[in-house]
Amino acid sequence: MTEEGPDLVVAGAGGGLAGALRAAQLGLDVLVVEVSEHYRRGNNTSMSTAMIPGAGSRFQREAGIEDSAELFFDDIMRKTKGEADPRLARALTGVSARLVEWLADDMELPLSVVTDFHYPGHSADRCHTIEGRHGTLLLDHLVGRVKQEGRIDMLVPARLVDVRLDDEGRVCAAVIETPDGETEEIPTRAVLLATNGYGADRELVGRYLPEIAEAVYHGSEASRGDALRIGTELGAAADYLDAYQGHGALAARSSTLVGWATVMHGAVIVGQDGRRFGNETTGYSEYAAVIARQPGSTGWIVLDKRIHDACLAFTDFRQTIEGGALVWADDVDGIAARTGLPADALTEELATTATLARGEGEDRFGRTFFEAELAPPFAVVQVVPALFHTQGGLVVDEHARVTRPDGSVIDGLYASGGAAEGISGHGAAGYLAGNGLLPALGLAYLAADHLAGSSPHPTSSHEATSHEVTSEEGSA
Repeated sequence: MTEEGPDLVVAGAGGGLAGALRAAQLGLDVLVVEVSEHYRRGNNTSMSTAMIPGAGSRFQREAGIEDSAELFFDDIMRKTKGEADPRLARALTGVSARLVEWLADDMELPLSVVTDFHYPGHSADRCHTIEGRHGTLLLDHLVGRVKQEGRIDMLVPARLVDVRLDDEGRVCAAVIETPDGETEEIPTRAVLLATNGYGADRELVGRYLPEIAEAVYHGSEASRGDALRIGTELGAAADYLDAYQGHGALAARSSTLVGWATVMHGAVIVGQDGRRFGNETTGYSEYAAVIARQPGSTGWIVLDKRIHDACLAFTDFRQTIEGGALVWADDVDGIAARTGLPADALTEELATTATLARGEGEDRFGRTFFEAELAPPFAVVQVVPALFHTQGGLVVDEHARVTRPDGSVIDGLYASGGAAEGISGHGAAGYLAGNGLLPALGLAYLAADHLAGSSPHPTSSHEATSHEVTSEEGSA
C-alpha cells in the first residue's frame, strides 16, 4: 500500500473478495477488512451451496443449453411478480456470464453448470458451481488467490465502523476498529461495503421480517447490519428491507442443510399429521414461512434411496447424513414407529404421491413435477424453517454505487451482497437460487470495474506478495 492509503477498502471477506481480486487485477491497491477470525467457515459465502447463476455462459453453450441475460431477467421479474429493481436486475443478469467466465478463466475456479436437477424458477440450467457444491470450497479458493495477489492486504480481525466523506461528499477515509477498541482512520478514495445484511440482529429481524423472526438463524453472526447503519448515516437510501432468503430444509437434529435437491428429485414434505401441506416446488425460500406456520413449526422430508444417491454430490447433504439426521425404514410402518408420524395418513399420502408421479390426476396443491415414485426403503428427516440471510439493504446503481434518496451517488461508496438491496423483490417468495451469491460476487465485480475505470492511473502490474495481517500488526 502507498503512504496515501489503498485505492479501495473492502469491508467483508466473503463475496467482497471478488471485488478485491478484480480491482487488483485492474491495477488498484486494496485493503480487505474482516471482523471475524473464523470468516473462512463462518460467513454467508462459505455457508452457501456455491451456486452462481451465469446466463449465456460458454459452459451452457458447451452443454447445449440455450439461455440469455434477457431470459434470466424475465425469470427474476416473474418470480418477484415485477417487484425487483429492474435496473439492478438487468445489471446483474447482464454481468452474470462474464462473472462466471472470469472466475473460471482468470481466478481458475473449476466451475461447471449444474444439469442433474432444476432449481425452481429458473427456466434454464444456469447455476454454476464447483465439485462438492459448498461455499467453503469457493471461499477457500478466493482466499488462496488473494494471498497470491501483491496488491491486496488483509486486516483480520478488524471492523469497519465508519466511512469519512470530504467537504465535497466524496469518500476520503475508512475508520477501522480492532478488538482492543482502538480505531484507525485509513485514507482511501473508495469503500466497498460487503458485510452482508442484518440477519444476526434480532431486533432488526423482528422489525422487518416478523414472519420468520422466530425461525432458526443459519447465517453469519457478523451480519449485524453494519453496512446499513454506516450507509444510512451518510445519507444513503435503503430499500427491500423486508426481503430475505429463507430455507425450508434445515435438519432439526444436525443443523445442517438437507437441500432442496431432495424435493426437486421427487421428495415430499409432510407435517406432524403425516400429510403434505403445500407445493414444495414453489421454492425453498418461501417454503420456510410455510413450514413455520405448521404445528410445531416443523416438517418431515420423505425420500428414498434413489433421491439419497442423487443428492450425494452436495457436501451439505453428506454432512446431514454424517450427522445422523436421516431415519431409514423398510416401509411406512417402520417410519411411523421411529418418528411418531401416523402410519395411516402417511401411507395414504405416499400412495397419492405415487399416483401423481405416474401422471395420473392433479395435485391438490398445484405441484406439477414428481420425478419418480418413491420406493422403499424410505428415509425421512425432520426439518425446521431457517432464515439464511436478508435480501434488502442500501440502494445501489448499475455500478454498485450507493445512492441517496434523490438518486445521486455517494462518490466512492459501493455496496454488494446483503449490504445492498437485492433482486428478490419483497418477502421471501421472489428468491431464486443464486440470488445471494450473484449480488455478492457480481456487485463486487461491477464496483471494481467502475472504480478502476475512474482511476487516473490504473495499472496491472503484480509485483509484491500479498499477506494476511492481524490487527496487532496493523495494516500495510
